[in-house]
Amino acid sequence: MKEYTNRKLQRRHRFIACAAAGLLVAATVDGIHAQKQEEVPAGPLTLEQVLKVAESRSETIAISRAGVQRAVGEQIRARSGHYPQLSAAASYDRALASEFEGIFDDQALGDADNNFADLPFGRKNTWRAALVLSQNIYSGGRLGAQRDIALAGHQSAVLGVSTATARLLFDVTQSYYEVALSERLVRIAEATLEQANATLRQTQAGFDAGTQPEFELVRARVTRDSQTPVVIRQRVNREVALLRLKQLLDLPQDYDLQLADALEDPRLPAPPVFAPKIASMEASIAAAVPATLQAPADAVPNRTVVNEALATVRLQEAVLRLIEAERKPSVSLNSTYARLAYPTSLFPGFDRSNWAVGATLSLPILTGGRQRGDEQVARADVEEARQTQRLTQELADLDSRAAWAELLAARAAWEATAGTVQQATRAYEIADVRFQSGVSTQLELSDARLLLQESEANRAIAARDLQVARARMALLPDLPIGTTVSPIVVPLQRRDVQVPVPRTNSTVISNVASPVGVGGFQGGGFQTGTR
Repeated sequence: MKEYTNRKLQRRHRFIACAAAGLLVAATVDGIHAQKQEEVPAGPLTLEQVLKVAESRSETIAISRAGVQRAVGEQIRARSGHYPQLSAAASYDRALASEFEGIFDDQALGDADNNFADLPFGRKNTWRAALVLSQNIYSGGRLGAQRDIALAGHQSAVLGVSTATARLLFDVTQSYYEVALSERLVRIAEATLEQANATLRQTQAGFDAGTQPEFELVRARVTRDSQTPVVIRQRVNREVALLRLKQLLDLPQDYDLQLADALEDPRLPAPPVFAPKIASMEASIAAAVPATLQAPADAVPNRTVVNEALATVRLQEAVLRLIEAERKPSVSLNSTYARLAYPTSLFPGFDRSNWAVGATLSLPILTGGRQRGDEQVARADVEEARQTQRLTQELADLDSRAAWAELLAARAAWEATAGTVQQATRAYEIADVRFQSGVSTQLELSDARLLLQESEANRAIAARDLQVARARMALLPDLPIGTTVSPIVVPLQRRDVQVPVPRTNSTVISNVASPVGVGGFQGGGFQTGTR
């Protein structure tokens, strides 16, 4: 029996040593990970490089990882109730006055051979050193419920890290392509402004030569001046997009950030970091003619948010078991061993000892309704968690199919704008030749120029929407529900001059003869995007 007890104690000691070493290693690794940040590579950055930098510098991911460490600590604390608890205590008391003082000075109280000075009563110096040992024998299910609560909390924290990482990667990807799109729109606006300047110079020369009326000159100036605010607005949008991306990358606001992707590839392949995850989806889209909204099996994945809801259900069920266990008795063994000393001087000799072994039984008898109320609240929490899990599952399926539909729409919009830019460019060249030859008016040239600007902007926006939709589908298993592609507002030069209309959020001004791409004109600005 003694050997069995020794082996059991040795196993417990080894477990405690291994757990302490594991915690030390985990803390060291986490500390190194928290301190190590990805260096920003030189030159224009690809999307993969930007994502690596953002993930290594994200405060959101660091916070979620701290939640995992907290959950690990909760698990260790929950397991500790199964093992013996040993504590030590030491104390010293100096009696300044005592009710037993002088009571044993009268020798008539006993024989002369009795030495009452050795009794502990009324001693001026009292030293105590004690060891207290306790062990739970029966907890009525409390310890098991606490362990299940800690396990569910740890699972939820781990899933939270995946969700935070996916959300960050999607936000960074969207911001990356917004910067690339804004760069493209700035170049389009500047090219349009240069075309308006060329038209103005040509009209000015014709006016000076007497071949162009003053009305055409004024129209050319108005067209040029109307394009200038568009260029300014696009430059401001570019700076705002760059600031947003720098904030996600934890870079200084004055950092010279340059991107490698310009959204000008006519083939527009999927981003390499996401291509393996959506290769089968791209193949199914290409094979389906015409494209169907019926999502394939891999487009409706098992969502992390659903698993988080399931973890919440398990946690609430464990809380209910813990509260129900309060009705049951609990039994524990305890032992106290103490060494005592009552020296006449200051320093002790510890020549006396106390050792007691006992058991404690605890059973609630009357709680005044508190136990029943706690159980009713816990059952309501369990039912709420189950219904929330069902609702989350439904919303996750809907969100997955909506993401698939957005990918189809983005791809269709991209394919629809494939030849629009070439046709608009050719139309502008013809209109320019006709205007120089004097067989057309400046209004026709301005209309062709605006159509070219619209087609180029729609092409760039469609490219951005397609890349972001691909990223969303690749990250969909870990993304929160409701993550959508934000629309882009592109201000364009107006084709004609109308009576000013007060601009409000509900005012829609349709001043273009034919719609272009996906979107419309609202408040004088072109708003488009897959929704």
